[in-house]
Amino acid sequence: MATQNTKTLARLMMAPSVLLLLVWMIVPLAMTLWFSFQNYNLLDPSSDGFAGFFNYEFFYTDPAFFQSIWNTLVIVGGVLLITVVGGIAIGLLLDQPIFGQGIVRILVISPFFVMPPVAALIWKNLIMHPGYGVFADIANLLGLQPVDWFAQYPLFSIVIIVAWQWLPFATLILLTALQSLDSEQKEAAEMDGANFFNRFIYLVLPHLARSITVVILIQTIFLLGVYAEILVTTNGGPGYASTNIAFLIYRTALLGYDVGGASAGGIIAVILANIVAIFLMRAVGKNLDR
Repeated sequence: MATQNTKTLARLMMAPSVLLLLVWMIVPLAMTLWFSFQNYNLLDPSSDGFAGFFNYEFFYTDPAFFQSIWNTLVIVGGVLLITVVGGIAIGLLLDQPIFGQGIVRILVISPFFVMPPVAALIWKNLIMHPGYGVFADIANLLGLQPVDWFAQYPLFSIVIIVAWQWLPFATLILLTALQSLDSEQKEAAEMDGANFFNRFIYLVLPHLARSITVVILIQTIFLLGVYAEILVTTNGGPGYASTNIAFLIYRTALLGYDVGGASAGGIIAVILANIVAIFLMRAVGKNLDR
């Protein structure tokens, strides 16, 4: 009886938080769904009215729609590849006893605390600028022609900036996993004559499998909504070369003042994000069951 009362009391205490969370999530989603079926443009107040699926058709037939989907996948895939591979490499280096290890770790994870617009400005004006950026100085020093990164390779530039921000996160998670690897197993492998490559493939990598899956899951959720870096650096251009689904919604809503079309795009983005999340959650579940 006491146990039952304790459970009831615990549920009552959690109820306000759960209700607040549901309201926080459901109300904006319901409003977005409602506006997606309305003919609502901020420049034309008289346009208010039921539009059916016109907004979805409008957004779907936008010339930038499929390009933005592809760009979103490229950004997510490119950043994940760089951060996972780079995180493992840096984690292996930081796992070794080195002088000033604490300071080095702080320096490695510091980019994660830089706000996205600030990071984009740093890369745009100090590193990738074709006139006075660091890359331009290196190219001039080598006798090469400086590259206008955001004009010639806009999507690749976005991937590099976002990967620089998320690399510390992946490094931190993977380094923690590396430090939990039993030292006796590593010593036994060394005594059996296993070289570094064999130890990495058959001992370290299987041990990191769960952590890699978690890194991929968490990063993917956030990478689907990359926006500030694109706005600050390329503004989605040239053309639609660096426009992802999040920036396309922004352009429709705040540049085209089309609330209905942007809401339809938001619902489409939510559906796509949930599809990706379902596959990733299944992958995480399979990994954790092993």
